[in-house]
Amino acid sequence: MKLNTIDYLAPDSAERFVESLRETGFGVLSNHPIQKQLVEDIYKEWYNFFQSEQKHDFLFKSETHDGFFPASISETAKGNNVKDIKEYYHVYPWGRIPDSLRANILAYYEHANTLAAELLSWIEKYTPADVAEKYSIPLPDMIAQSQQTLLRILHYPPMKGDEEMGAIRAAAHEDINLITILPAANEPGLQVKTKTGEWIDVPSDFGSIIINIGDMLQEASGGYFPSTSHRVINPEGTDKTKSRISLPLFLHPNPEVVLSERYTADSYLQERLRELGVI
Repeated sequence: MKLNTIDYLAPDSAERFVESLRETGFGVLSNHPIQKQLVEDIYKEWYNFFQSEQKHDFLFKSETHDGFFPASISETAKGNNVKDIKEYYHVYPWGRIPDSLRANILAYYEHANTLAAELLSWIEKYTPADVAEKYSIPLPDMIAQSQQTLLRILHYPPMKGDEEMGAIRAAAHEDINLITILPAANEPGLQVKTKTGEWIDVPSDFGSIIINIGDMLQEASGGYFPSTSHRVINPEGTDKTKSRISLPLFLHPNPEVVLSERYTADSYLQERLRELGVI
């Protein structure tokens, strides 16, 4: 099985994209409207930030979860007992952002949110009628003006050889949110687990953008769209000396949005955060 890249500008792109999401939980688009140069500039700017001591001036706040999260308190994926090898920064438009980095990262946040709304309209259009009936409101409306949508800038440092036994850059996990939008990183490593249990590489051509289903859309669609496990594996050979920068935007519905008879977006999020030990 192979995950194919779909041309955003092709006449059948929406249908093929939604079919890919249905089959694998992932879709990859080329020729999309987010500027490649903007992404490249952000990678460079934030790489320099993670190399600097300035990052410690923006240490995260536990009550708001914006700011810098050092490797020492990195996430441990559900079902694992070893921390991922990464550090990261949480960007919300209302949160703390270094002044020199603000313009580009907020421009990207806006552009990616606009693209997300369009892609959610594609998903709704090609959702079977009996499944679409489960959506409490149109999918793009679920994220409209959401203050919960999170942009995370991830830095996976070079491998030094002293990493904890069993630790990888990002252990297998599923995303909590509705959908995730991710420009192809500056280094490969992202893999998705197929229905047969095989791990396959997600295309990482720079300039492509990767979208995956999150648990909330799986819940809202009654399981029609799968939230599939994915991971970031450790590099091999000379690639061990390179950092990897990644820029996932986690699209979260407004808290009051009804996902299913069991959950609102807020009750679902709180339950998952408790499971992860974040709250």
